[in-house]
Amino acid sequence: MAAYEWLIGTRYLRSAHRRGFVSFVALMSVCGLTLGVATLIVVLSVMNGFERELRNRILAVTSHATLTGLSGTLADWATLAQRARRQSGVAAAVPYVESQAMLANGAAMAGATVRGVLPDEERTATGLAQRVTEGSLTDLKAGDYGIILGTALARELDVAVGGTVVVIAPEGTATPTGVVARMRRFHVVGVFSSGMYEFDRGLALTHMADAARLFRLGDQVTGLRLALTDPLRAPTVATRVARALGGQGFYVSDWTQNHANFFRSIETTKSMMFVILLMLVAVAAFNIVATLVMIVKEKQTDIAILRTLGAAPRNVLATFAVQGVLIGLAGTLLGAALGTVVSYNLETLVGGLERLLGTQFLDARVYYMSELPAYVERLDVLRVCGVAFVLCALATIYPAWRAARTAPAEALRHE
Repeated sequence: MAAYEWLIGTRYLRSAHRRGFVSFVALMSVCGLTLGVATLIVVLSVMNGFERELRNRILAVTSHATLTGLSGTLADWATLAQRARRQSGVAAAVPYVESQAMLANGAAMAGATVRGVLPDEERTATGLAQRVTEGSLTDLKAGDYGIILGTALARELDVAVGGTVVVIAPEGTATPTGVVARMRRFHVVGVFSSGMYEFDRGLALTHMADAARLFRLGDQVTGLRLALTDPLRAPTVATRVARALGGQGFYVSDWTQNHANFFRSIETTKSMMFVILLMLVAVAAFNIVATLVMIVKEKQTDIAILRTLGAAPRNVLATFAVQGVLIGLAGTLLGAALGTVVSYNLETLVGGLERLLGTQFLDARVYYMSELPAYVERLDVLRVCGVAFVLCALATIYPAWRAARTAPAEALRHE
């Protein structure tokens, strides 16, 4: 007896009565739900991919955490670096010299951050060495005044490898005739491309000794840059390392603080997009109400016959609930499959569309990257599917309840 509700419910969905109008409406409900679920999964995957790619690119060109002296410099940095490396969770600790400067090549000028590094140690701190497209970090030698520019910065200065740029320090030199800008000519020995416009446009690398000489730091450095075994625990580990070093005290910062606005914006946008696009899924789910109401209206006589044959109201309710659940399940599963497939092939699809239209959807100067990455998280897919299926199940309650309340005598009065 339990099988007949399933049998009748599925048969009503395949109904060819009135030229199959009911089946057509049910199919449209499935298609609408499929598109809604797929769209939501694709959008969430794009937001996940954007966050993941942004985090990876940031960590490739910046330190996980930094320790700087309260006065802006560190004196006994070699000892501090050795002690920091011995702390748990620290993979590398390297010194650096950093300051804002003006770079000039003829009439072209641009402001940027000049970072002095030790080439051999820098390889252990970040992945920037692997992102040098022309030249190498080893080309930076003390006393040679070589410099490696970001691709966008080199393009703005209209300079290539082998050319020269003038680096103007922010502090001037006092002379009897007044304050004279302190500057030095550097040879361009390489170009790097991080994939993020912010760094490709605003960062230049040179040897730490040359940077210290230009900015007149002597044997001191700006601070220590830490590479951690688990970058996601940067705030906790950096604070613990600073306390372990003790002594003069430090300003502690990490990548989550320096770029907090990026990730906070992504999380806020992701939450808002989920709520907004969930409205599309809700609209598609509530189309099931219209579909089942039409089926109930059309099958009044059949319902009355079932009741006279002994079917209880709960059996009638189950018969029509089966239809709504099947529509919701089909739309949800198809939407999940479509959204996942599109997300995995999104970069290819967008690239083809860009070539077809002759345009670029993402400007690296605005979005920090020119590709449209997508990363499908299983939890997001399960959450979307769960919410969509619950909405569909809720949408079946009213039509099924209305069918269960059908009075046999009233339904058969005019038959």
